[in-house]
Amino acid sequence: MAPGMWQILLVVLLAVLLFGGRGKIAAVMGDFAKGITSFRKGLKDEDDEGEGESDDAAAPAPGLDAAAREDEKTGV
Repeated sequence: MAPGMWQILLVVLLAVLLFGGRGKIAAVMGDFAKGITSFRKGLKDEDDEGEGESDDAAAPAPGLDAAAREDEKTGV
């Protein structure tokens, strides 16, 4: 069975869309990558700000010895 005119036209259209010059797909994927990078940077900045606050809460009480602190960490 030989490919018909519509199948050939569809393949040519897809080839032009995917591989043609500076296609829109390349621009869309570039924008998508920039968005992911920006999102990750925002999460990293948020984590950096949150670490300063959580350090105070995670500090052991001044009267506890090393064994008591280990018990607190393990929950025993």
